[in-house]
Amino acid sequence: MEIGGLASGRPFTKKEMESIISGLHSKFSAKSWNETFQLVRRCMDKSRDESKPCEPLMRSMQRLQEVFSVSSINAMKTRLETIAKQQGMGFHVTDGTCYLTADLFYLEVVLLPCGGVEEVRVAPHGEIPVPSESFQQLLRSKDFAKFSKRLGELFSQYNIPGDIELKLKLFESLQAMGKDLEQISRLPRSSADPSSQTDHINNGIVGMVTVGKEDCPLTVQFYASPDLGLTPVSETQVHTAQLTIGLSDVHHRLQVASSISQPPQLNPHGCNLTLVPACFLLKLQPAVAMVSSLWNKLRQITDVPVPDVGLQWAPLPNLLSANGHGVSSDDQDVISTVSVDGRMHTYVFPGEAWEGPAHRGTLVDTVPFTHLSHVPALLKLLRHQCAINSVLMSAITSICASPSLSSELHFEVLPETDTSFTVTFHRPDTVSLAVLVVDVSDCHQLSCRLYGVGLDDPSLEECISTVMKRYHSLPMTLQTLYSNLSERTSPAPHSSPTVITEHPDSDCASPPDASSAMDTDGASNAFSRDAAVSEDRVTPLPAHAAMSVSQSELVPEINPSPPVDPYHLAPMGVFSPWMTSNSQLSELI
Repeated sequence: MEIGGLASGRPFTKKEMESIISGLHSKFSAKSWNETFQLVRRCMDKSRDESKPCEPLMRSMQRLQEVFSVSSINAMKTRLETIAKQQGMGFHVTDGTCYLTADLFYLEVVLLPCGGVEEVRVAPHGEIPVPSESFQQLLRSKDFAKFSKRLGELFSQYNIPGDIELKLKLFESLQAMGKDLEQISRLPRSSADPSSQTDHINNGIVGMVTVGKEDCPLTVQFYASPDLGLTPVSETQVHTAQLTIGLSDVHHRLQVASSISQPPQLNPHGCNLTLVPACFLLKLQPAVAMVSSLWNKLRQITDVPVPDVGLQWAPLPNLLSANGHGVSSDDQDVISTVSVDGRMHTYVFPGEAWEGPAHRGTLVDTVPFTHLSHVPALLKLLRHQCAINSVLMSAITSICASPSLSSELHFEVLPETDTSFTVTFHRPDTVSLAVLVVDVSDCHQLSCRLYGVGLDDPSLEECISTVMKRYHSLPMTLQTLYSNLSERTSPAPHSSPTVITEHPDSDCASPPDASSAMDTDGASNAFSRDAAVSEDRVTPLPAHAAMSVSQSELVPEINPSPPVDPYHLAPMGVFSPWMTSNSQLSELI
């Protein structure tokens, strides 16, 4: 069969391609599938670049294998070889055992004569193979798609950049850091509920560390949003960080042995450190939306330059409402509806108000660092931002394209400082407005202050602050507040705020249905900042009216001064090698 395009060096015409395909069909129509498999494999073996097999041939082999079930040992070997090459790994067979190899680990698959899988073992560099139940189950069930995906994740985990000498140094450093984090996570902590998983995640020095095994990386669970009474904690509520290592433009001294080893290892020559063009990385899952002030503090904790080129900044509510589907325009209002205890709330986040530099954020998915002492401070900052996001996200559930009048309660959320914001709403007990100031000074310190005519009630503020601390929820807090204010219109006297609770043993808690569904019915008109905060300033308004008050006209109490910076930089010597006990470590962190 003459191939004119190939002989002349020019691209094939459509007619020539049709002729080639027709000729191939005629030539192979009488051949068996086994012969076709063998032909594709021979073509793959003759690939011009062994490290990059011909992609069309790989796709052809993959499509052929998807059609037929694996029912023999040769078929299983062929399938494993194809998957290994797809992931950029080596492959060889010794007797009935297949080896899928990379620079820093290999996978060992022991096959039965019938093609079944007897055992799967994973061996990191320099260590003995250990069984992997997860890989074994995937192969035994012949779920090759999930096996390939899981193998790709494992390959990425061990795919440390650089030549083999550098790879080994970085791998050694990564293992030393992981062992130290594991040891710190087991330190005793003072807590009201030490056995609680959520408490361990949110209050542990380095959160809850899942020890890295041969077939999975070390991960740190550092923040769990309130579970609203759900047990155990759902994975979707937990923020995690995966420990990895990557190259950097600047050389850093990274540990190659434990920084908290026992007995003491004081070495003035620093033999426990190695100078390499790399740094440790915390890969955040999911990415955290951070405001500029906390992002800058994050960069100051470590000595790793973190470029801000390429970061996309947007108002924080817009980032949170995007939910991975693209950020809305900066000046666009975010309008959301939430159903709480049978009442529909509408929340409006005016885009113009959140445009200021202090209230814009960016998505952070990787945090570099070089020393163990950086981790607690980094996690403290990340927890702080997660707490702010959790409160705001509680009111950003069902986004509305345009406002409507279908909701019963309407709230406007405006920024105050980088860690506090106000909620303005019409009061149910009088024809005027009230302003709730929510301050998230850190992930454990959330407080609420209420401003309005006759609202100087410390017990009420304590009640709603308790709800906010427990649930990190604007809708639950405002529903509790609204219910207490509504009682003021009742002729029955009352001496203390009503607590809507589902936990009888608590002083103040959430509305009864703590896990109420987030509905999508309608939204409300956004109203401008209607802040009525003192007896001589409040002008009674009808429920449908709105007044515009400039920032300068608000009483000073509404603008709280920025909190003292809780993030001091941890000294490099905090986890120095001459520390001899966990108790000393616990005191210094």
